[in-house]
Amino acid sequence: MGFHTFDSPYDWSRISSYKKTAAAAPGGMINLSVGSPVDPVPANVQQALAEHAEAPDSHGYPKATGSEALRRAVPEWFKSVRGVDFEAIDADFVPTVGSKEGVALMASLLHLGEGDVVVQPAISYPTYEIGTQIAGASTHKVADIADVDSWRSVPGVKAVWVNSPCNPTGETLSAAQLKGIVAAAREIGAVVLSDECYALLTWGSDDENDGGAKAGNRSATLNGKLQSFASDVDVRRGTGDTLPASEACGLSGPLVGAGFAPASCMLQPDVCGGSARGILVLYSLSKQSNMAGYRTALVAGDKDLIAEMAVYRKQIGEIIPGPVQAAMAVAMGDTDDVVTQHARYERRLHALVAALRGHGYDAHMPQGALYVWVKARSGDCWTDLADLARLGIIASPGEFYGDPTSLRFSATATDSTIAEVSARLAA
Repeated sequence: MGFHTFDSPYDWSRISSYKKTAAAAPGGMINLSVGSPVDPVPANVQQALAEHAEAPDSHGYPKATGSEALRRAVPEWFKSVRGVDFEAIDADFVPTVGSKEGVALMASLLHLGEGDVVVQPAISYPTYEIGTQIAGASTHKVADIADVDSWRSVPGVKAVWVNSPCNPTGETLSAAQLKGIVAAAREIGAVVLSDECYALLTWGSDDENDGGAKAGNRSATLNGKLQSFASDVDVRRGTGDTLPASEACGLSGPLVGAGFAPASCMLQPDVCGGSARGILVLYSLSKQSNMAGYRTALVAGDKDLIAEMAVYRKQIGEIIPGPVQAAMAVAMGDTDDVVTQHARYERRLHALVAALRGHGYDAHMPQGALYVWVKARSGDCWTDLADLARLGIIASPGEFYGDPTSLRFSATATDSTIAEVSARLAA
């Protein structure tokens, strides 16, 4: 069947002229257009990568389905942090070389093609549509993916994309909304594709002026889950079910003041009804552990779908390198570094929201993810992009994500960079 052509406004070369303008501004360009992490990869993850540079799966072929350490770490993380027991719901997982290739290949790996329809939010990550087009299938866009009546009667629907927390809007769906999506998809025989890459990066929709106090009140849920995760590993060590030192070094004891709770998972029992049938969840360590360059992600869910995908992925060589799998296993067991990174992003988002509001944007804290999504002051994203470029600031044009009247600002910048953005917007 081969790859089909695609057509998308998602082309970063379209903002090159704005970058030239921004680069000429006093102080140079500040790029808030791409969600690329700037903070260090956790030290224990770097250590695991280095330690495995001469491991057998570095000079030999690594496993497409994941190393033994990774195959322990991923189900344990889902169970302890997200309330998902792979064995109980008949689920499995396969690692992917970053989440983007998992998204882009998903429709093809599901054997979708001409006449098949993939539903997605009208405002969403553009690779959902690109992947659908590459497979030769068609996209049906809806304003609200949780409004199942807007898509379940559409002929030919074979898959439904869900993104919670959402890139770019930050919207987070409730467990009840996710449950409704699963039920409707199963009625029509469609696969639910749940992009949950920002699941631990939630903010509770606090107003930017009182977010700090409210964040303190949200500390118990994920903090408790992660503490339980670390305690479970300590118990296994005591019973002889030990982990290799390189895998366990990320599990760092009691956590203080996590300040956040994970978004609901499509595979949690009250959502999936105790079965992973027809559900695939995508997850990534790019944001929570600053590992975008490591290309560490996974697809988890329906065991039969995962098994078939794993066969294809092995044949086309979509395999994470062995040392990177070792680093990924450690990152899945990390606790303190995830909390530290969450605090960094929450601090930066509050500062960015305040700065944008001061500049005249109707900006608010997102429910989740790492972006501030606002309506363009001029009503057109490109006009606003030009105005901001003269200040040396680059944002993402909303047209990339399906709304040319909006802009996306990324909080993946250092504290000092966000402070400089605030100063420029206030000038």
